[in-house]
Amino acid sequence: MKLNDSEKTQLRNLFESNGLSKDDIFVAKHFTIVKRSGIQKIQATQNIHIEFEVIQCDRDFVVIKAHGWRRNDPEKRIETYGSATKENCMSKHLVEMSEKRAMSRCVLSLTNLYQHGFFGEDEDIHRG
Repeated sequence: MKLNDSEKTQLRNLFESNGLSKDDIFVAKHFTIVKRSGIQKIQATQNIHIEFEVIQCDRDFVVIKAHGWRRNDPEKRIETYGSATKENCMSKHLVEMSEKRAMSRCVLSLTNLYQHGFFGEDEDIHRG
């Protein structure tokens, strides 16, 4: 992926401000993936607190709701979901995968990274 100057600056700022390494992301042709290690570093650095709520937990389908906010700005809250089924998840651990997806979405939403083309590693992204 060839990055323009703005994207390079944005990526550099993301790395520097959150202590990320090259192992924490994957740059694809049209988007950048933030891996679990990167999500956790961003969560810690940005002081993001997340609480989880089980919405549905069946053998073949799990939905977890994440309630998240920055501890220094508790008024700005995000609610988002993570789900997993046998069809969209290679792992047999659907609860854990749902939680991982919900956490990733919460962190990326609170930090406004979605609007800049960043996604979690378990997002269902159209790879055009």
